Amino acid sequence: MAQDWDATADVVVVGYGGAGAAAALAARESGADVLALDRYLGGGATNLSGGIVYAGGGTRIQRAAGVEDDTENMFSYLRREVGDVVSEETLRRFCEQSPAMIDWLMDHGVPFDPSLCPFKTSYPTDDYYLYFSGSENSGGFRDAATPRQRGHRAHGPGVSGKKLYGPLAASAAAHGVRVRTGTRVTGLVVEDGRVVGVEAVTIEDAPSAVRRRFAVLTRISAKPGVYHQGLRAAMQRLLDRIEHRHGRPIRIRARSGVVLSTGGFIANGAMVREHAPGYPWAQGLPLGTAGDDGSGIELGRSVGGATDRMDSLSNWRFIAPPSAYLGALAVDVDGRRMVDESRYGAALGAAIAEAPGHRAWLLVDADLAARAREQLGDQTVWFQRLQLERLLRIGSVSAPTVEEAARRAGVDPAGLRRTVDAHNDAIAQGRPDPLGKPDDLRRPAVAAPFTLLDISFTDRMTYPMPMLTLGGLVVDEDSGAVRTAAGATVDGLFAAGRTAVGICSNSYVSGLSLADCIFSGRRAGSHAAAAPSGAHDGA
Repeated sequence: MAQDWDATADVVVVGYGGAGAAAALAARESGADVLALDRYLGGGATNLSGGIVYAGGGTRIQRAAGVEDDTENMFSYLRREVGDVVSEETLRRFCEQSPAMIDWLMDHGVPFDPSLCPFKTSYPTDDYYLYFSGSENSGGFRDAATPRQRGHRAHGPGVSGKKLYGPLAASAAAHGVRVRTGTRVTGLVVEDGRVVGVEAVTIEDAPSAVRRRFAVLTRISAKPGVYHQGLRAAMQRLLDRIEHRHGRPIRIRARSGVVLSTGGFIANGAMVREHAPGYPWAQGLPLGTAGDDGSGIELGRSVGGATDRMDSLSNWRFIAPPSAYLGALAVDVDGRRMVDESRYGAALGAAIAEAPGHRAWLLVDADLAARAREQLGDQTVWFQRLQLERLLRIGSVSAPTVEEAARRAGVDPAGLRRTVDAHNDAIAQGRPDPLGKPDDLRRPAVAAPFTLLDISFTDRMTYPMPMLTLGGLVVDEDSGAVRTAAGATVDGLFAAGRTAVGICSNSYVSGLSLADCIFSGRRAGSHAAAAPSGAHDGA
């Protein structure tokens, strides 16, 4: 009945970050009345991100930069990178729609720029906005597909996430999307087996001074709280107190569908421990906001939604810039090499997480160290320089010999000696690298002194190990509708972004999560708008 509902919309979007904004816009473009809800202020992890969208197949930005790419080439790389996390048909559709996705984002005001980065990096300087953001140039991958730059960075100084989310949110508002912030969804309303709305607690009607304080605390929790978990916890206690004192329960009707897009669950330590026991999460940097607590996943599960890839976490150890370090050797405590060092930082991060004691070092000889120093000024931004300076001052040991450097670092000297000899001999004799590193990136380690840089998985604020979760609700790959364990769909319920299993839920490279947020968000929003209304009008 009408009086049972405090508000009504065709589509209700729960969680208003990148995926939520894309879903809301797509639903509006389909003619739906849309109400978006966010526990905090909107933006989510997207607003904190580097603003990288992984796109290819011949986008207008690639063409302007002179980068020749096509759907098949992009597909060939991603098929090897992400595995079978989604069907071949879905991955191909993602690649085919990639140029149009960039056009759509630009039509909604997101700025991109064709300035091409000439060096391999984890994140480019403000001079460059199109770069190799994955493992396209690494061993095995360049054999599967011609390497092409696909990391489309939203144009703006510093980390560019706000330059992605801000225009999307502004365009959504201009298109008539209604937004309620300070509104936490606590449950789904089901009638006759169909999700028809949500239950929530909102502070939207609280005094303006309370809402201003809520906004200030939320911003502190998001950043700098992302770098200091104690600070975030303190802010969250104050925010919870505001909600407890000033929140009121409401029920919101969704005539056509509900889209869950609240992010992942990296901010929920208990949930991470449950699904990834043994993972050293407490030593990493949870990347996202306090809203990445798995609440959307739990909402989906409460009505029968199935989950998958919940043990899939990604943590990143970047060694470039400077790009010279791609020629170094990453070794564990036994002195054994761990991975092709030219791979994206998630591959090295995963190897470190699985290494004995989660310990790892980067072996650099004097020649490589000199080249790296020459590159620092041109290739790094301020936070990269800060981390490198910390690593070089505190996390390094040097010695005239490989064995002595190993002893000082706590690495097995004989094991490291064998690794270095095998590496140098393979180069000298023209044999391929056993871990697949391309020949043009290999460098013999022969010039003293030898330095071991500590790149271990440890809790260091100035040299953090960022991490996020990749698993979530299982969705129908054509519509984004949430699936049950039996394979049926939950009527009226959709999921997108890191709340759902998607393109990057098996393997992550920069930009692939944001690209999947846009791809899956638009899919969920358009299908939620087209879903048949429930039998009970409620308006």
